[in-house]
Amino acid sequence: MAALTHVVTSSVCGQQWGRAGVVKSSGLSDCSPSTSGAWAGRQQLRHELHGVKVATRSVAAVRKSTTVGPAVCTLAVEDLSEPAATAAKNLKVRSDIRNIAIIAHVDHGKTTLVDSMLRQAKVFRDNQAMQERIMDSNDLERERGITILSKNTAIRYKGTKINIIDTPGHSDFGGEVERVLNMVDGVLLLVDSVEGPMPQTRFVLKKALELGHTVVVVVNKVDRPNARVDYVVNTTFELFVELNATDEQCDFQVVYASGIQGKAGLEPTNLADDLEPLFETVIRCVPEPLVSADGPLQMLVTNLDYDEHKGRICIGRVHAGTINRSQDVKVCTPDGNCRTARVSELFVYDNFIRVPVDSVAAGDICALSGLDDVMIGETLADKLEGVALPTIKVEEPTVKMSFSVNTSPFAGREGKFVTSRNLRDRLYRELERNLAMKVEDGETADTFMVSGRGTLHLTILIENMRREGYEFMIGPPKVINMEVNGKKLEPFEDATVEVPQEYVGAVVDLLGKRRGQMLDMQASGLENSTLVKYRMPTRGLLGLRNILLTASRGTAILNTQFHGFGEWAGDISTREQGSLVAFETGLATSYALFSCQERGQLCLGPGVEVYKGQIIGVHQRPGDLALNACKRKAATNVRSNKEATVVLASPLEYSLDDCVEYIQEDELVEVTPLSVRMCKNPKMQKKR
Repeated sequence: MAALTHVVTSSVCGQQWGRAGVVKSSGLSDCSPSTSGAWAGRQQLRHELHGVKVATRSVAAVRKSTTVGPAVCTLAVEDLSEPAATAAKNLKVRSDIRNIAIIAHVDHGKTTLVDSMLRQAKVFRDNQAMQERIMDSNDLERERGITILSKNTAIRYKGTKINIIDTPGHSDFGGEVERVLNMVDGVLLLVDSVEGPMPQTRFVLKKALELGHTVVVVVNKVDRPNARVDYVVNTTFELFVELNATDEQCDFQVVYASGIQGKAGLEPTNLADDLEPLFETVIRCVPEPLVSADGPLQMLVTNLDYDEHKGRICIGRVHAGTINRSQDVKVCTPDGNCRTARVSELFVYDNFIRVPVDSVAAGDICALSGLDDVMIGETLADKLEGVALPTIKVEEPTVKMSFSVNTSPFAGREGKFVTSRNLRDRLYRELERNLAMKVEDGETADTFMVSGRGTLHLTILIENMRREGYEFMIGPPKVINMEVNGKKLEPFEDATVEVPQEYVGAVVDLLGKRRGQMLDMQASGLENSTLVKYRMPTRGLLGLRNILLTASRGTAILNTQFHGFGEWAGDISTREQGSLVAFETGLATSYALFSCQERGQLCLGPGVEVYKGQIIGVHQRPGDLALNACKRKAATNVRSNKEATVVLASPLEYSLDDCVEYIQEDELVEVTPLSVRMCKNPKMQKKR
């Protein structure tokens, strides 16, 4: 039986119900088209058999069956072609499941809200100790306070299972959001009650609207003193209009909440004592999965996990049919090749844990093991009649960096994996789950070019690799340009800076020097604070964050969002000062550093081993300056009246992110499990 793709477009409910692979159910709620008498006449059902397109028909030919079971309801179909009618008759609505993703800009409270939802769904015992942001299980996520990887969980509310996917909010991890939106039928769009829609809010909402998902807007943090909920709702509506949402999509449901207090309500001044209004809204407004329960199996692999005992774990949503434990399946790749495999174990998400089951029906999200070579974007299909689903596509990367074998004098001292083969295997293994990243071979056998969505996207990979024991060198980040009709194009981004009023002048001057064009300037929700919006080349944003913090005394907040490609903006000066470089290998001494600190700011203290060509500080003037950091005081038999007291200034502390922002074309960062050093590129020094 050929697989059937259904898309139902509603002009009644206020959203598009449907996407490739799933028909959204009308449901029986206030948010569903079933409450309107125009349901039969104002909707259209498009049937597309894989390889055969059938003409669009009016849904006057589709009517609801009067038979509604406890968990499913069926559709009766008339006047359709025989294959389409046969497939449509098998569609069933799973009213016992809702699949949602929580999307928002960074720091708008997604993970905190999920914490409260888990608590109130009685996932944990009353006396059980719970850490904050329990969904952020990765060490780097806890250290940085951001979500990096999408994660699944599930809760039960009044007999309905709600599959929840927590997503990252930072623009560099937008690929994670694009992936998981294929698994859900609706999204909760969180918006801060003070800041309103931010750059990443636009990106995630655009992707959700393109897939036709139901959007429930949650105005979070309404308990903040400067909350301005009316402004936030209005600007969110304007964002829907700017993204070319239909009139029905703009008629979204709004819920007001305080994630940290675990309260929600339909009015900002009348919050309930718990999140019950939010749960009720999800049940009422997010459509149930409408699936072909009796059709051939189709499951798109959307995420990968790893378990020390079970090996690779594939995560995805069953779009059609039923998958069973110990079942033989056909693994279909995007290029049309297929191979067979066997499912060894099967799990569903329930109350924050993976629960082993014997079978999973269409419409639910599951995890399975036993398929060690499966990749994201591949389809697990019925062994005899299965057909591949459309693969996952994400936006192209905009920034690239070179990864190479460590060639410094200290190479091999601290790392466990130091060869080009180790480096190559690890980088290509990253591509298995990180769809937004690309790896290419470099100019030499020991160099690789890694492309990503931004510098943070790449530095997270670098930090993970060094913690795993890898030792390597990285070059400065570079933008990925395009050439169209003989014209050189470069990526542009929309930068939003929130800064106190007294530092606006310094910020405007800094962004202007980097070829930025002001789009807007307005007072933000915070007292005595201004929001400045610029469109500028991605090149101008490289290394900007630290300089911006210095100019604003650490008060500026920078957010960026990719806009598109534009004509080359011209040369940009990203750094005015040179580097202090050691010209001798040895141990840094207080006596030598006392003289060196008069030339600029040092980034290391006495007793640290340095090598020739290593960057030991920032020169106070343009151009590099070579210094001797290992010089010792001459030991003579001439008595001095008194030993001079050496007073050294505190050295600058550079993190991995700071080093990546600091280095220029002729400089490298040496990354080891124990150290992060900057040095001059010896190959470029030889050319000079």
